[in-house]
Amino acid sequence: MDKIILYIEDNFHNRRIVNKVLSSHGYTVMEAVDGLEGWDRVQVLRPPLVLLDISLPGSIDGLEVVKRIKERDDLKNIWVIALTASAMRGDRERFLEAGCDDYLSKPLKVTELLEKVENFFAP
Repeated sequence: MDKIILYIEDNFHNRRIVNKVLSSHGYTVMEAVDGLEGWDRVQVLRPPLVLLDISLPGSIDGLEVVKRIKERDDLKNIWVIALTASAMRGDRERFLEAGCDDYLSKPLKVTELLEKVENFFAP
């Protein structure tokens, strides 16, 4: 499996850090800065893994992106990990119910991020 990840995140610094960490471990990280661009890139790239910020600017947020991915037969097998600063009680369950396959809260811990990504790509 290609080690391609689409990271949909509006914060430049978050994108830079995650890209640097994952790229240094052999992953190819593609980026999108809002939900609409992210949705367009999902349809074109069909990456095996999407890291998805839930709070995105523009016309569609992260929950709408994951809903669209999981509704399509040709995309529903894409694994989606929600990355969000929203860590209130019940948020994890809400994101999983919305279609996310996993969840990480911000600020991200590099070891947790790498563990989740490596587990996904493990044979």
